[in-house]
Amino acid sequence: MPLYTDLADELADAIRRGALRPGERLPSVRQARASRQVSAATVFQAYDLLESRGLIESRPRSGFFVRAARASSAAEPQAAPASPEATEVSIGDLVMQVLGSTRDRDVVPLGSAFPSPRLFPLRELARCGARALRALDPDRLLEDLSAGNERLRHQIARRQALAGIAVDPDEIVITHGAMEALDLSLRLLTRPGDIVAVESPTFYAALQALERHGLRAVELPTDPRDGVDPDALARVLERHRVAACWLMPNFQNPLGSLMPEERKRALVAWLAQHGVPLIEDDVYGELHHGSRRPLPAKAFDTAGEVLHCTSFSKCLAPGYRVGWVAAGRHAPALRRLKTLTSLATAVPSQLAIAEYLAQGGFDRHLRGLRRQLAVQQAQMHAQVEALFPAGTRLARPQGGYFLWVELPEGGDSLALQAQAATLGISLAPGALFSASGADRRLRRGLRLNFGHAPNDARIAPALEALGRLCSPIRGTHRSGTRATAVESTTAVQTPR
Repeated sequence: MPLYTDLADELADAIRRGALRPGERLPSVRQARASRQVSAATVFQAYDLLESRGLIESRPRSGFFVRAARASSAAEPQAAPASPEATEVSIGDLVMQVLGSTRDRDVVPLGSAFPSPRLFPLRELARCGARALRALDPDRLLEDLSAGNERLRHQIARRQALAGIAVDPDEIVITHGAMEALDLSLRLLTRPGDIVAVESPTFYAALQALERHGLRAVELPTDPRDGVDPDALARVLERHRVAACWLMPNFQNPLGSLMPEERKRALVAWLAQHGVPLIEDDVYGELHHGSRRPLPAKAFDTAGEVLHCTSFSKCLAPGYRVGWVAAGRHAPALRRLKTLTSLATAVPSQLAIAEYLAQGGFDRHLRGLRRQLAVQQAQMHAQVEALFPAGTRLARPQGGYFLWVELPEGGDSLALQAQAATLGISLAPGALFSASGADRRLRRGLRLNFGHAPNDARIAPALEALGRLCSPIRGTHRSGTRATAVESTTAVQTPR
């Protein structure tokens, strides 16, 4: 990366952490040049970049200053209480009904589970794949079955080590995306009728997996900022015989919560004490908005009981379907289950990603992707706050690409989803993320995807239309101004 980008990222992180406060003057160009041992041009470029992001401002004859953050009047959502009872899961029909339209490119993808594919280096990946295939030793095809390509597993272990996570390459099993990693882990650890502890709300695909395998869910109250409370988990473990936990400590879907490291440490220790394995879904860990990747729970695992599952689908290669499990002491059994289930993961996809990682361009791509998503998150947060009715609560995620919105009292996100669908707008209502599919506590919640904003001019008009639909008085926004009735326009089209 250019030096000015590194300098800008370091200063941006200092601003986010509060080390540089609003109104505080940045070092002069001369001071920064001397202290950093860089050219004046590098400092100017870094300051220009920070100014373009809205983090600092220049004042004539005075220098550069940290810009005051726009005050947000929207409160954050609070953790909803969860039922202490285990429940049968019934979510599949609702998921298919709500999400069936998200594949239609004419639909505004606010309910999509994926970011824009335009954010990823797909052409470079294709070139890497072609080079790797030309150099492929045919005999390696058989050697790489089951566990996955050895070169890729070593690249993954190397990246984990640099992030402070000790993972042996032999512990890693390559899978068809993160969903196969998670599903294999669940099948390995449970039997029909078992109880699995999950977050509330939680990722709907986790609930689909529990339903598919005849498992019961016990829900853990999850704070939109700090995630699951280990004390709540302790109470569940005292009440139920839990076969496994399925949790997302980093940038949880749908809330966007980030569990503090001390909570992760306590969580892993408590589970190990009770002999309960953790299936950790960490697909968004690389999409942090700060300067450092948050450690996963796996980093605190000393007993080999954390099955760390993730993939390249959300951060590098959508559609390539390359994920993996760092399965700890369960790796041999999981490798056998993988062999019996799907035998192997597609070799060309593995080779392309291994080649790309070896070239060293991944971190450069990630820095750009993280910056873009952070900008888009701030933009959508501001738009929703301005356009939705007073009393709307908004999460403040520090990573990922989902924004959790809680409508005011009386709001119904499932009804809003049905109305929005007639305008060609998708969204993910809160009912998708509860074990029963009809949890009244989540009735006012909805998840919006801000991973498409830079490439889709329909996003802003769609948010304005949603704001009108969910206003207590039709057409009245937070600002109190009167808006025209929702109409079909070129920006918000009725789906074909």
